[in-house]
Amino acid sequence: MSAKPTRKDARDNRERILTVAREELAASSNASLTAIAKRAGVGIGTLYRHFPTREALIMELYRHDLQHLIDLAPQLRDTHAPLTALRMWFDEVARYGRLKFGVAEVIHAATGNGQEDEFYGPFVQAIGTLLDAGAAEGTLKAGVDPEDVLLQLSVLWRIDPSRDGEARAERILNLVVDGLRAA
Repeated sequence: MSAKPTRKDARDNRERILTVAREELAASSNASLTAIAKRAGVGIGTLYRHFPTREALIMELYRHDLQHLIDLAPQLRDTHAPLTALRMWFDEVARYGRLKFGVAEVIHAATGNGQEDEFYGPFVQAIGTLLDAGAAEGTLKAGVDPEDVLLQLSVLWRIDPSRDGEARAERILNLVVDGLRAA
């Protein structure tokens, strides 16, 4: 027998909870689950049915956001010039970094400090997709290791968004992109 399909209202509630949680956790890593439920228009019991712990909610946001970034790389590569696609993707990574800033310790604990992260390989491949397109066009350096770029990007989730974080991320991404340009 197959599992009973999830009702539309339950799917809608789950999506609203995730949307609100992403915004609330980006604003403050101490956002309460009660406040998230209230703003999402659901009871706390509904939130807990979908996400039994704070960590479960954070990890679902992590999975959702990482998959979005992985899927976005080839889409951008196919619709924009390589350098533009890379920068647009980096900007999305920076937006994700604002969420991860406050909850990084939960994610690192749940993924064995990245060692057991199912998204690591696909994320590195997404970077490689964009780097390869730029190298083929001649706008980006050839032979750049995507893992090296990931290490550079990892600084984004260490930037405190409440302390001029967007401007700092912009400056850092400009440095990274400048370093990747072909001479």
